[in-house]
Amino acid sequence: MEGADGSEELLDWEALYRSPVQNSSFNTTDWVTNAWNTSVANTSWLDESAPFDSASALLRAAAKAVLLGLLILATVVGNVFVIAAILLERHLRSAANHLILSLAVADLLVACLVMPLGAVYEVAQRWTLGPELCDMWTSGDVLCCTASILHLVAIALDRYWAVTNIDYIHARTARRVGYMIVCVWAVSFLVCIAPLLGWKDPDWDRRVSEDLRCVVSQDVGYQIFATASSFYVPVLVILILYWRIYQTARKRIRRRHGTTTRGVGPPPVPAGGALVAAGGSGGIAAAVVAVIGRPLPTISETTTTGITNVSSNNTSPEKQSCANGLEADPPTTGYGAVAAAYYPTLIRRKPKEAADSKRERKAAKTLAIITGAFVACWLPFFVLAILVPTCNCEVSPVLTSLSLWLGYFNSTLNPVIYTVFSPEFRHAFQRLLCGRRVRRRRAPP
Repeated sequence: MEGADGSEELLDWEALYRSPVQNSSFNTTDWVTNAWNTSVANTSWLDESAPFDSASALLRAAAKAVLLGLLILATVVGNVFVIAAILLERHLRSAANHLILSLAVADLLVACLVMPLGAVYEVAQRWTLGPELCDMWTSGDVLCCTASILHLVAIALDRYWAVTNIDYIHARTARRVGYMIVCVWAVSFLVCIAPLLGWKDPDWDRRVSEDLRCVVSQDVGYQIFATASSFYVPVLVILILYWRIYQTARKRIRRRHGTTTRGVGPPPVPAGGALVAAGGSGGIAAAVVAVIGRPLPTISETTTTGITNVSSNNTSPEKQSCANGLEADPPTTGYGAVAAAYYPTLIRRKPKEAADSKRERKAAKTLAIITGAFVACWLPFFVLAILVPTCNCEVSPVLTSLSLWLGYFNSTLNPVIYTVFSPEFRHAFQRLLCGRRVRRRRAPP
């Protein structure tokens, strides 16, 4: 009985609920259905494009976030150290190092403005920050990365002029280097501003709003202009400059060797701006010693006693060991080899000259490695950048991401290279980390 009464009561409530709906022109059932469908349509992207649909996907995303975060941190710390070393160490404030300072600033901007948003985009696998921020991010990417690349061209030009023009070392002023830096940033700004002024492909808005992908303008004309300005022309200029430097080195060495074999006499050693290159059939690649803000050291020929006198009241322990009579290894290349062939007695270099020669060789090696690292890091990205819009090829997203982050990695490599291969920067970093302790260890007793 109670069950029957309960059923009748439920039916009465259902009838009471249905009667207004059925008697009115407003269909509540249809309204609820439409609202539900609209809600599902508006939120369906969460299910369709969510990258974290499983525990393994979430783990991969977390690992990727940690890895990219460490890469960004390393880039920031390394370039901050380079900037601090140049600003705080007086002997690093040369006009030539202003170019390296500006390069470090460009790399630091890559780490602070470009890589963080790139990491968010990479981990989320979609762009949800809107077209305006996408425009800002891609423009900042082009600006900072192009500036980083063009600084390498400016550094190569500076070395080329220093090598081929002896007077350039004295004419290299902060104002002249400043003009070069302004030109680098001006060209970079012109390359990045074009998409903001409307030079975009027709699908750009749809790609950002619907496909949730944020990439720079894929207009073929812009890509040809941007890739040529940012990579292909700079690479060509750098290769030509270093080839000319190598040719100059080989020509000078052959001239000196020719003079020696003809018995004319010992060749004069240039006072500054000279190149010393490795000879031999297999040693051509070791060839260039660049000039870093001062003339290359001359080599002191021995006197009739075979000993070069050295006197200094303030020398480092390394210099004191030379002053105490330790012999330097006999030179086998360049002007030293020619002089050694003429003088059977031992050739000893002055301590400062030996240290400067070692410094110049390591600086040249550093520049060569920086250039090689730049080409290796950026070549895959720029090949894809010109290939995709011209042939409408489908490239794997993984390959696209790897090429992009390999390019960003070049901004991480530069300060590492300075640390490993440049004694001046390495000692400056040690002093920044350890304070006066390093300075006191290097001071004379």
